[in-house]
Amino acid sequence: MVPNGKSPLSPIAQDALDALARNLPEERELTYEHAYSILDDEEDLGRLAAEDIIERLYMKRPSLRG
Repeated sequence: MVPNGKSPLSPIAQDALDALARNLPEERELTYEHAYSILDDEEDLGRLAAEDIIERLYMKRPSLRG
């Protein structure tokens, strides 16, 4: 069982998150197209795999609601 009911990221998703974090623009906003490009360049992920991982990361993000 995982603490707090949250499952950890898969190794591929963690590597993708790390690659995206390393390449975050100064304005700290990342478009989907830029994210796909980063994951293709740094993690050798094709478009479909990058879309899947980005969606999974998006769903795991903390809620912005108070």
